[in-house]
Amino acid sequence: MSVSLGELLVRERLITAEQLNAALTRQRTRGGRLGDALVALGAISADDLNRLFHSVPPVPRKVVETGLSDTFLVDLMLKIVYFEGGVFSLKDLSHKICLPLGVVDELAELAKTDHLIAVRSGGSYSRLSYVFELTAQGRERSEKALQQSQYTGPAPVPLRPYCLMVAHQTVRQIEVDADWVKQAMSQLVISKTLLEQLGTAFNSGRSIFLYGPAGTGKSSISEALGRALAGDIYIPHAIEVDGQIIRVFDPAIHMTVDGDKRDANAPLDLESDFKHDPRWCLCHRPVVMVGGELTLDGLNLEYDPISKFYECPAHMKAANGVFILDDFGRQQVPPRQLLNRWMVPLERGTDFLQLHNGKKLEVPFDQITIFCTNLSPGELVDQAFLRRIRHKIQVPHQTEDEFLEILRRVCEIQGLHYVPRAADYLVKTYYRAKGRPFVGSHPRDLMEHIIDRARFMHQVPDLSNEAIDAAAASYFVDL
Repeated sequence: MSVSLGELLVRERLITAEQLNAALTRQRTRGGRLGDALVALGAISADDLNRLFHSVPPVPRKVVETGLSDTFLVDLMLKIVYFEGGVFSLKDLSHKICLPLGVVDELAELAKTDHLIAVRSGGSYSRLSYVFELTAQGRERSEKALQQSQYTGPAPVPLRPYCLMVAHQTVRQIEVDADWVKQAMSQLVISKTLLEQLGTAFNSGRSIFLYGPAGTGKSSISEALGRALAGDIYIPHAIEVDGQIIRVFDPAIHMTVDGDKRDANAPLDLESDFKHDPRWCLCHRPVVMVGGELTLDGLNLEYDPISKFYECPAHMKAANGVFILDDFGRQQVPPRQLLNRWMVPLERGTDFLQLHNGKKLEVPFDQITIFCTNLSPGELVDQAFLRRIRHKIQVPHQTEDEFLEILRRVCEIQGLHYVPRAADYLVKTYYRAKGRPFVGSHPRDLMEHIIDRARFMHQVPDLSNEAIDAAAASYFVDL
């Protein structure tokens, strides 16, 4: 059910099918983004295209506008109330189920009509002051609903609106320039050539294969670029598919935007003070990194047989952001099996996940996927896979000048005085004389050794020949 940009524009009647075909033809011959081709052909204005990429999920004012059935929402409401001791107010329930008061009031009225809840007390004519409680019939239905699923969190959004929002927020519409890349990499020492390669790759919004020796900064580069991505996106707490719930929002990954910044241009719902559908969280674009712990099972939905709902896989949590597969080739499964799993998503921009009942669902695969490895590419991948990865970038060992600059910065961060003579001694004794390559992670590691030793000796750490010799003796290993 993935939705492409072209399909989205035609669906929302911003362009015609004929204009889309003309733009696709232009894109095939001249390259570039589809949106740029449409603007160049006059099919859509740049402002309208920009507004499309900054859509806000509208606030549902009635149950029917949530896209979920009455039965599903009433059951979810009863389960939440059941775990809250069977007593609730509309305002508290609105906060827990993440739906506006008008929708919650409608649900409460449906439940009251079916004798599932009753008014316990009320101090005024306003229903907001009412306190409701579960009836015996309501408790019985709550328990039956909990047997089906113990999910009691915010109301989910249906799969299709989720796919549409991912299309609206596609990472491929982000444009970066040389200044952005330079700023994003300001904490790292990167050559001009490598900066240009990285900028080109990120600007495409496509997959990237970073390879090179260990310790040269591949993981740090990937994270730094991901964290610098501009634009906030909406992420649902959960999505619903055929009555099944898949939890998406992960507070360990999704960093919410401060309340004062939220939805400055969004229409305000005066009744509930919501500027957008509260089932969605406004977050920074996510950056998800997985390493050697990744398995094939970790790339599918994770079903909990006790709670009876799903957790979405890591790459789905990275939608509209960056997914980093670190230490590629060191996973518990053969690399080619993982690569085969990625072939279709990388090429088509969609992925297929499977529910425990065997049903398959199509979800968007919209993120910049970065493969980082210090193994030889020839040992890991074949030409068929490399063809599907847009950018292949080698991250080499640092030069001597880059190494010294990294050492100087590490000293500055650690609060140590940088001594050029000691730095030259380190380079001459342990790199030139040994024929050892300059590795970008070494300055940080050596300084940590120096600080550890000074702390043990009850001394003030310094960059001296003696300290360097002691650090090198316990750091370098000649294999």
